[in-house]
Amino acid sequence: MTDASELRRRTQELLAAHPPASTGRTAFLEARFDAGLAWVHYPAGLGGLDAPRSLQAVVDAELAAAGAPDNDPRRIGIGLGMAAPTILAYGTEEQKRRFLRPLWVGQEVWCQLFSEPGAGSDLAALGTRAVRDGDTWVVNGQKVWTSSAHVARWAILIARTDPDVPKHRGITYFLCDMTDPGVEVRPLRQITGEAEFNEVFLTGVRIPDAHRLGEVGDGWKVAQTTLNNERVAIGGARIPREGGMIGTVSRTWRERPELRTHDLHQRLLDLWVDAEVARMTGERLRQQLVAGQPGPEGSGMKLAFARLNQEISGLEVELLGEEGLLYGDWTMRRPELVDFTGRDAGYRYLRSKGNSIEGGTSEVLLNIVAERVLGLPPEPRNDKDVAWKDLAR
Repeated sequence: MTDASELRRRTQELLAAHPPASTGRTAFLEARFDAGLAWVHYPAGLGGLDAPRSLQAVVDAELAAAGAPDNDPRRIGIGLGMAAPTILAYGTEEQKRRFLRPLWVGQEVWCQLFSEPGAGSDLAALGTRAVRDGDTWVVNGQKVWTSSAHVARWAILIARTDPDVPKHRGITYFLCDMTDPGVEVRPLRQITGEAEFNEVFLTGVRIPDAHRLGEVGDGWKVAQTTLNNERVAIGGARIPREGGMIGTVSRTWRERPELRTHDLHQRLLDLWVDAEVARMTGERLRQQLVAGQPGPEGSGMKLAFARLNQEISGLEVELLGEEGLLYGDWTMRRPELVDFTGRDAGYRYLRSKGNSIEGGTSEVLLNIVAERVLGLPPEPRNDKDVAWKDLAR
């Protein structure tokens, strides 16, 4: 299945059998998944056709032209960009068939239970414990900065299963049902006034061993697949020229000539070029993904994304002058997604501050780029061979 014309034919067959105008959204998405047109590069029977990843654009273009519904990827981004590729790489056949279809269709929203109050940048220091009890694991601990936990049905979770070995080796990866007893989600109100993030308390949560992903103790290895895909998902999204935040400030510049100054013009030009370079770099990265798995390049893209968003939003506030100091609404909400371009300049300025934290802090990502991309010597680590239980906390 490597021929674009064959994919067009299959897409037209899908549209003929399930006309978007008369087919319910969920029913159409389920039919699309079953036809192998969800992720064409995934295996047959799991939403794909074992086709080259590059041919997904052929399917998407045909469906868009026909007015077919999408699966609202912004709402289910954690599932699509992080959970799905990890389940595909490490899941059993039963796990793949149970989770991938409702995940892609959007019937089940996912969240990520990785970071903890004492294990954010140093994720491998996590202390949430999972203790085996027959065919189940009993989990106790706390997670933090969990996007979408308040709407999620499932979570990807890493927990410590062996405290007697060094921190990277005693971790196991699980799929956690967020509706199970003992899972408590509390909102974390942000500087924007909203609470899209949460803290999650796990008290005696019982997870079947059948929901373990990968081998016991291999959780750090499995988590690297998740993290690499997360950085690509955050920093490597496809956008058109002048898409995203640079487009918003560029429109303001064109429509409000009374706001212009020479200094702001020079800064806007510099950021416009930087945004275009980042956009083209992201396109090159996506082309590289066609041939393999995401690598450390995703970290570089995520770094650029965070810096650009913060600098562009700062420029926009300055450009608007007194208007830029206004903030539309401090109402406490628990949104399902982040809307950078549909809100006012004050929201963009405040929310972009989190871009250098979420998905791995910029400081940690600089280390990753230095060590894995540039090949520089790693920073000294005095806890590499020390059992987790013996680490100072």
